[in-house]
Amino acid sequence: MKLFLFDFDGVLVDSLEVYEKTVKENLQKIKQPIVTTREEFLELFEDNFYESLKNKGIDLDVFMKAAEEILAKVNIRDMKPFPDIEPVIRELHQKHYLMVVSSNDYASIKEALEHLTFDNYFQDILGSDFMFSKKEKILHAARKYNTRPENIYYVGDTTGDIKEGKQAGIKTVAVTWGWHNKEKLAAVEPDYLFENPRELLQLI
Repeated sequence: MKLFLFDFDGVLVDSLEVYEKTVKENLQKIKQPIVTTREEFLELFEDNFYESLKNKGIDLDVFMKAAEEILAKVNIRDMKPFPDIEPVIRELHQKHYLMVVSSNDYASIKEALEHLTFDNYFQDILGSDFMFSKKEKILHAARKYNTRPENIYYVGDTTGDIKEGKQAGIKTVAVTWGWHNKEKLAAVEPDYLFENPRELLQLI
């Protein structure tokens, strides 16, 4: 069995406007509005999101504490699944392990998956409350499911996703229907670069 690790935002659900609004509100709340444009927001995901915040002088403990109240107000129903993703994850789920590895928090992801009736497809969710590093979350998943690196695929939509997948030594799959464009993703040399969810089935 193979292990498929999916980023959440930008891969499974179209949540860019929701996530961007949430992050901007949170930064304003802690009086460090370092992001004013979408371009600046997306730049935070060129590496690990939390490392990017830290490098810009954000206290992560303060940021996460402030986020609790704002996340509670997020309308999960505003997050829509990308077209064609549901039949793909349903088919992958039949013979392989699927997990979510995300910078988002566990509760939000869990609620969204339940709302979309995707929750039965995924064995586990590793969110920001588990640890910040996606590399470490990937390594944790590899140990938990005792899976060799060549049989692990991390599916992400940002250059930061691909970089952390490479650091973990597993197969990286960049998808272009999310937050970073094809050219930006190609520049970090993922193992696979897909433009349609159905292409993920080539991996099995």
